[in-house]
Amino acid sequence: MRSGEVQRKTAETDIRVTLLPDGGDKPVISTGIGFFDHMLTAFAVHSGFGVEISCAGDLEVDGHHTVEDVGIAMGLAFARAVDTREGIARYGSFVAPMDEALAACSVDVCGRGVLVFNGAFTGPAVGGMDTQLVKEFFRAFVSNAAVTLHINILYGENDHHKCEAAFKAFAHAVKEAVRRTGGEALSTKGSL
Repeated sequence: MRSGEVQRKTAETDIRVTLLPDGGDKPVISTGIGFFDHMLTAFAVHSGFGVEISCAGDLEVDGHHTVEDVGIAMGLAFARAVDTREGIARYGSFVAPMDEALAACSVDVCGRGVLVFNGAFTGPAVGGMDTQLVKEFFRAFVSNAAVTLHINILYGENDHHKCEAAFKAFAHAVKEAVRRTGGEALSTKGSL
């Protein structure tokens, strides 16, 4: 069973992340930011990953360090879980509606950390999480997971719905990309 585990402690956050791409128990997620926990739970449920995340962060400052550092730790855990990237589909894409909002995500588990994020929010925060931190989470994840990720929030009125559509599209795209296919790495170079 594939797994990636990371423990990361800084002066700003103390994080433990376990990712199991082949599934696991019910998600256990606690970051101190309710809406962020909701988005990470949506990722766990829709990706089918086993996910355990705990973070004690300096929320008295704001949520930035918590969200970014969880993204870093999740990216590192993901990279460890897929290891050589051999025998996986490599690519995944998904379009997810959430009521009036629609988001599309495409991922390439290629060894290169690139983020393209197109999405705008109308409010400064949702449920105690700054909306600008959505992009920061994905930037931290791709830099440390070494994946290329394109997220396009195509439209929507409600920021909660737009965020949730993005996280669910991300989950389904990643689920497809890490699907076992067998054989060597899917690359003309022979490795990723």
